[in-house]
Amino acid sequence: MGGFFAVASRENCTFDLFFGTDYHSHLGTRRAGMAVYGPKGFRKSIHNIENSPFRTKFDGSLEKLTGNMGIGCISDYEAQPILVRSHHGTFAVATVSRINNTQELVDGILDKGTHFFEMSNGEINPTELVVSLINQKENLIDGIRYALECVDGSLSMLVLTDKGIFAARDKLGRTPVVLGKKEGARCAAFESFSYLNLGYEDDRELGPGEVVVFDSEGVHSLVKPGKKMKICTFLWVYYGYPSASYEGISVEQMRYNCGRMLAKRDGDVHCDVVAGVPDSGTAHAVGYANESGVPFSRPFIKYTPTWPRSFMPTIQEKRDIIAHMKLIPVRELIEGKKLLLIDDSIVRGTQLRETTEFLYENGAQEVHVRPACPPILFGCKYLNFSRSRSEMELIARRVIEELEGGPATREVVQEYADPNSEKYQRMVDRICEKLNFTSLRYHRLDDMLESVGIDRESLCTYCWDGRE
Repeated sequence: MGGFFAVASRENCTFDLFFGTDYHSHLGTRRAGMAVYGPKGFRKSIHNIENSPFRTKFDGSLEKLTGNMGIGCISDYEAQPILVRSHHGTFAVATVSRINNTQELVDGILDKGTHFFEMSNGEINPTELVVSLINQKENLIDGIRYALECVDGSLSMLVLTDKGIFAARDKLGRTPVVLGKKEGARCAAFESFSYLNLGYEDDRELGPGEVVVFDSEGVHSLVKPGKKMKICTFLWVYYGYPSASYEGISVEQMRYNCGRMLAKRDGDVHCDVVAGVPDSGTAHAVGYANESGVPFSRPFIKYTPTWPRSFMPTIQEKRDIIAHMKLIPVRELIEGKKLLLIDDSIVRGTQLRETTEFLYENGAQEVHVRPACPPILFGCKYLNFSRSRSEMELIARRVIEELEGGPATREVVQEYADPNSEKYQRMVDRICEKLNFTSLRYHRLDDMLESVGIDRESLCTYCWDGRE
């Protein structure tokens, strides 16, 4: 995943750019960068943030990043912004993307004599590929529009030039771009809350495929938004920060709604307390507790002072150990208790199984689990949610293969998505047994979509039901 932030100001933009980008740190763990344009031209700084926070790495770079316009990016996988010089002039680009047709696009560009630099893992930097697509056209606006249309997957971007900043949202709006404003300055961001403490107020969200350009004085629309949208529903369930909102829908409120609707379908469960797996499960748990009347509790605490999210080894087994080490038990709130535990989702199942065992080890009598979304049956094609995992690492898909006695077709897998079917219940019962829960009930897709509160056709639900 990743996030970005841009500022155009009458004065030096560095302060706003620094903190606005930092407010996106929950969206990326490996690379961060900023590029500015000012009296000394373009300047750029990129750092590795795997083992230290964004602010620590960039504090010493700020004096060199003086300008009245700038873009910043937090990324899981690639070093950006990219600074280039072409027939469009000098410009910098930051993206949030998932490009599925990379090889096809690269082959087409290589035929025209262009070359690419490989990253350390042997792959081509997706943002560099986007820049190459932009450069296929005679002017920057047509180039940005061309890049949006060419990419299979998702692509939103910021482009910093000496005249202004272009902001473009994915053609189907799978990821958000929102604009903010204050006296003498304008900004664009992935997360809507990122500019509020900097004195900006909401201006508006870009529509699907919309392209704008802005400077300190105003915003001009260059490409009108499309009518079709497929924004990722998982933004509300997990990715988004609690204070964010997308399409006018609050992340925290949506999660509260999820928990409330989970409780409405859960009348026959008797437990002593409701708890959320911190941090994204907390609001879901509060909603459940308030609706059910069962007290909310925090039987374990997430220890973060020396364990920033960015400190995560790339080897999955080590990641699971680190995730477990962050949780500190409050034994007095666990021992002898029947706990109902809400997490945002179950992906591989490893961490939640270990959390359940951790609660049993500290004296829990029962652990009932309520994921805030349906079983994840398909690997995401549009965001980098499950980039490092094959679909067969998903606990639900592994169980389906066990039940089917071998590989299952797409059509068969979709049969397991129906919460009213016998196959669905067999799958849930087997997952419950494997992960050692007392009971397991997933959030239903229809209830989850009602928790968001916007038209289903505007929401991407591919990872749950396989609908394109």
